[in-house]
Amino acid sequence: MDRLEAMSMFLAAVENGSLSAAARQMRIPVPTLSRKVAELEALLGTQLLTRTTRKLTLTDAGVTYAAASRHILELVNDAQREAAGEFTMPTGELVITAPLLFGRLHVLPIIADFLALYPAINVRLALGDHIADLVDDGIDMAVRIGALPDSGMIATRVGSMRLVICGSPKLLEQGVPRVPDELRQKPCIAIGFPTSDLLWRFRSPDRQATIEIPIAPRLATTTEAALDAAIRGLGFVRLRYYQALEALRAGKLGLVLEAYEPEPAPIHLVHVSRGQMPLKMRGFLDFAAPRLRKSLAAMGSVA
Repeated sequence: MDRLEAMSMFLAAVENGSLSAAARQMRIPVPTLSRKVAELEALLGTQLLTRTTRKLTLTDAGVTYAAASRHILELVNDAQREAAGEFTMPTGELVITAPLLFGRLHVLPIIADFLALYPAINVRLALGDHIADLVDDGIDMAVRIGALPDSGMIATRVGSMRLVICGSPKLLEQGVPRVPDELRQKPCIAIGFPTSDLLWRFRSPDRQATIEIPIAPRLATTTEAALDAAIRGLGFVRLRYYQALEALRAGKLGLVLEAYEPEPAPIHLVHVSRGQMPLKMRGFLDFAAPRLRKSLAAMGSVA
């Protein structure tokens, strides 16, 4: 029996919560995965998982063995990377994720320059506004906008991003809101469907109080469509500054309630904590961080 393979299957079952989900993830038949886990339990002489029709539960022995298996597999992966040269020279594939528009505008140009400097490195850039799991999705580094959860990730701050309220010139001609409460009587556009963007938060000009304004949106849609709708004058929209910047510079949108903007969201480069970072990751972090800081400062979005 390949014990490392069995460990990987066992951990996949634990992390996915079921044998069938783990089998789908690993693209193997469920009976194969079940047999490998059973063989592992037989080899150890103890039960690792309690199986029910709805879920898997770790036994006490399973909890201990799962932690040990993760550590062992991390050591094996590090050894493989070292043997392949990742710890002695920048080489290999680097997987990076970033928000869709931010990644296209600010991360992709940096990656292009990085690849020109490091011909032995290849990059897979996954752009999307969902929060990917770095471990489960095999991602080396991510650009995150917003407060970070308390986790084992290592974060390098590169700047911050304003959250702004915008309206078209046509809409502003009908009346510019002077305080957040006036948005209750104005047409607004929410982002998301089903939307969770129905409570807009502001900060008082003296920065001492938080103001929450419930909105009843005329339209709820995606970020890109919300931007287009705002340009057409359908309502006020709340966006990250970089999302609205092109339209603002072109005069298609104008900013309102700037004195009431909430605290800008931090922007970080994050990666999984490791004892030794492969040179491809260290090289990208050292290359990208100062360039992102410069790009954000030039945008005027850093608080």
